[in-house]
Amino acid sequence: MNTDLIQQPFIKKFPGDFSGNPVQRNTPKVLFATIPPAGFENPELIIFNHQLSGEIGLGKFEDKDLNFLAGTKLPENIQTYATAYAGHQFGNWAGQLGDGRAIFAGEITSADGKKTELQWKGAGATPYSRHADGRAVLRSSVREYLMSEAMYHLNVPTTRALSLAFTGEDVVRDMMYNGNPQKEKGAVVVRTAESFLRFGHFELLSAQREYTLLQQLADFTINNYFPEITSEGTEKYKDFFKRISERTADLMVEWLRVGFVHGVMNTDNMSVLGLTIDYGPYSMLDEYDLNFTPNTTDLPGRRYAFGQQGQIAQWNLWQLANALFPLINDEKFLEDTLNGYGDYFWASHDRMLCRKFGFDTLIEGDDEFFTNWQGLMHELQLDYTLFFSQLEKAKTGESLPKEAFESVSYAMLDDEKSSKLNHFLGVYQERLSKNIISRQESVDIMKATNPKFVLRNYLLYECIEEIDLGKTDLLKKLINALENPYQKLYPELCVKRPSGYDGVSGCSMLSCSS
Repeated sequence: MNTDLIQQPFIKKFPGDFSGNPVQRNTPKVLFATIPPAGFENPELIIFNHQLSGEIGLGKFEDKDLNFLAGTKLPENIQTYATAYAGHQFGNWAGQLGDGRAIFAGEITSADGKKTELQWKGAGATPYSRHADGRAVLRSSVREYLMSEAMYHLNVPTTRALSLAFTGEDVVRDMMYNGNPQKEKGAVVVRTAESFLRFGHFELLSAQREYTLLQQLADFTINNYFPEITSEGTEKYKDFFKRISERTADLMVEWLRVGFVHGVMNTDNMSVLGLTIDYGPYSMLDEYDLNFTPNTTDLPGRRYAFGQQGQIAQWNLWQLANALFPLINDEKFLEDTLNGYGDYFWASHDRMLCRKFGFDTLIEGDDEFFTNWQGLMHELQLDYTLFFSQLEKAKTGESLPKEAFESVSYAMLDDEKSSKLNHFLGVYQERLSKNIISRQESVDIMKATNPKFVLRNYLLYECIEEIDLGKTDLLKKLINALENPYQKLYPELCVKRPSGYDGVSGCSMLSCSS
């Protein structure tokens, strides 16, 4: 890889703390602190994303590149740093936060002019680690690498992963916060994004009343990442907020399309570019449940449950609106934009559901159809992904047999439930008859919208267990599957969660522990 091409435009633009001291502290009036990665004496590469490396301009991997990927030996041109931000966590103001276990390497420009930021995750403590060690364990690192790549191939906006490596160190974590800490293998991920800027970066500067720096950050973000914004003055910042709102709503709809539950939608985990960022206690849906949260820390309130994500995104946008108010200074505009978020979100959401069902357009009565479908999914505990795979098989005028859905239900389909399912399938056939397009065109829309393979937590659990034992066969298989999610490359991976994994930590529920 040609790491000599990496630049640091961010730290040249904004004031920072150059002490290189990882001790936790407040860093007022600055956006970042320069800090070297810890460096690991015995790193071992687990996997490298050759395709991504070529796309972003780093080129082919060589053995010597492992030192860079583990943050051990860096090129002389690189000045590494961590950024400060703030945030609301589980609805409460948390004050200054920051990159606690993420360290920036900088930015690289590909041959086509596309800029990409690179960042280590798990490479050591920073001033924002909040008394933690800045390390990451194997299980969280595997989950970040695989799921970010899975989301990319599902066509969901996301950060991506360049590499995954063992650090050669053990890290102590209390996985379920139950007073039972254990040693686990340490790992480090190099992840990439167009930008890692978050709602929390703006919240921090606004809370500190650093309005000049807030404006500079907004201008920097607009100039570099929102080329469609050409307005000036206050209108520029209005357009900026409106575009963030739209991108955020679009992202929420995509999460709902594929059945992704983030698990910890704090404002510091929200990207201003509308990317999925910070893969922690996430999950793909197994049985359909709007109240499902994969995060044990989110119980019992279920603030970040699957069906709450659109609403929580709007709440988070309210906090961003407060942060940007000094630049916009128009309360009515912000209120109108935030109130309009709901209309935009639900219109996009319903169009998405139309595609999942193979409808050519939204018509009167579809809202009732979608509501009844949700009730059926809940009652019959139908698998979200597999349900639509079965529904694609429905031919015009013909209803699918009950047996087609027995393999995708987590409940017993007794006579009463079967009757409700058959009734719904009949209603679905009636709705399909109102399409203008042919059934084949309808199925083509469904196949392009509904994945056949999703990266379920039990598969990740099995993969992590194997990697821990030095095996990578399942890892390679999962990567092949996730790179082709709209095909059924491995039928044995396109099944519902085995009952033996019900309630197993790491398979259905997870904690925020890294």
